[in-house]
Amino acid sequence: MYTPLFSSLLKHQEKNPVSFHVPGHKNGLLLPEETSRFFKNVMKLDVTELSGLDDLHDPHGVIDEAQSLAASFYGAEKTFFLVNGSTSGNLAMILSCCREGDTVLVQRNSHKSIMNALELAKADPVFISPKIDEALHVPSYVEEDRIAEAIEAYPHAKALIITNPNYYGVTADLTRIVRLAHSYSIPVLVDEAHGAHYGIGAPFPESALKAGADAVVQSAHKTLPAMTMGSFLHVNSRLVSFRRVAKLLSMLQTSSPSYPIMASLDLARAFAQEIKDSGRAGELALEASKIKEYFNSIEGIKAIGTEDPNAIQDPIKLAIVSETGLSGFDLQERFERHGIYGELADERNFLLIAGLGKSSFRHPGLEKEFSSMTNPAKTKLPITFPSLPASKLSLTYGEMEQTAKEEVHLHEADGRVMAEAVIPYPPGIPLLLAGERISEQHIEWILQMKDRGARFQGRQNRNFNTVAVYKKG
Repeated sequence: MYTPLFSSLLKHQEKNPVSFHVPGHKNGLLLPEETSRFFKNVMKLDVTELSGLDDLHDPHGVIDEAQSLAASFYGAEKTFFLVNGSTSGNLAMILSCCREGDTVLVQRNSHKSIMNALELAKADPVFISPKIDEALHVPSYVEEDRIAEAIEAYPHAKALIITNPNYYGVTADLTRIVRLAHSYSIPVLVDEAHGAHYGIGAPFPESALKAGADAVVQSAHKTLPAMTMGSFLHVNSRLVSFRRVAKLLSMLQTSSPSYPIMASLDLARAFAQEIKDSGRAGELALEASKIKEYFNSIEGIKAIGTEDPNAIQDPIKLAIVSETGLSGFDLQERFERHGIYGELADERNFLLIAGLGKSSFRHPGLEKEFSSMTNPAKTKLPITFPSLPASKLSLTYGEMEQTAKEEVHLHEADGRVMAEAVIPYPPGIPLLLAGERISEQHIEWILQMKDRGARFQGRQNRNFNTVAVYKKG
């Protein structure tokens, strides 16, 4: 396993170096005694830009080589190591393409870092709603005809921003969408945070890079053995400027990057490379399927995935649902009683992420927990609402900064411009974004969701009797 950056860090430590440089733990020597057994070894790798260890912001040595190996593995022209998470990558790729007033086509169920990037750029976003997955009851991907309609309406858009896969591992083939966007010279930017392991081989999905996407961000720490905040930004097209991306990353990322995080990215790439080269992807998918079969053998629960014929399900994403009327939050509580911690819960699902390795997972206590529940109850389906047409903001980001806000009763908000996002969770699709105009239909949906007990992200007013709107001029 060839890991130039990690190997160079090990060679440096073999010299028994004396530290008269930052960081202040001095190669792990200066630590509280009670923490030493946890941190001492990794602190030996936590160094700074010393001779032979290169510089993330001006790489010409082992970091450059490690990034080049990652680019080669993923099929990118250029790969950047991210030590501030995928958030920094999303910000950089969007800011590299979008400037103030630029029209940008955006998948509505995008991560908040994408929304923040649009605001920082003061772009003019057009939001496109995804379809709802009928099995999982969560937002999945934007259908091709919706994107085609948006591109036809806004042919001079500066970027198309897609989230693929969704959190639950539902993945769409973007090849035709990328080809369509490129016919208009529109770069396709993909938040592929949950797909860093894609491309290791069937039955795992291929990365959006394979479909020809211009820039792709991946959270290596989510599904590969990288440290938290370790991510990749791949650039694969002259429609996105390598030089501008590099400049933005030097501004957005810390000037003191973590060598342990960077080394873990080197190792994560090598880990994925070994799986692909050895042809073990099918074996690892089978291991994940064994876990799914085990949960399906427990009376009262089952593991599900998408049933959409136009999508691919990531084998390591397992959504557990109750057959006895429990919510995903109830399931989470019961699993955690037995020391089993999943990724997230929603109104219906408890999401588990299996690892890319062998598993013989069994838990008798868990089996007893659910098999004792013998009274099936009808499970309430999550609240959904029809997909919204492509829409723009009624106020620009610049205008929002200059406009005062006020709280009004929900029933009096019809026709007003929102000064906050309304995000029912689940399903987590923004029903309204700051700068959008609220309608009677929006109010009706909000009231229906309130009656069903839906939660709204970020709401200080939990009863949702009022909303923040911009004052009229």
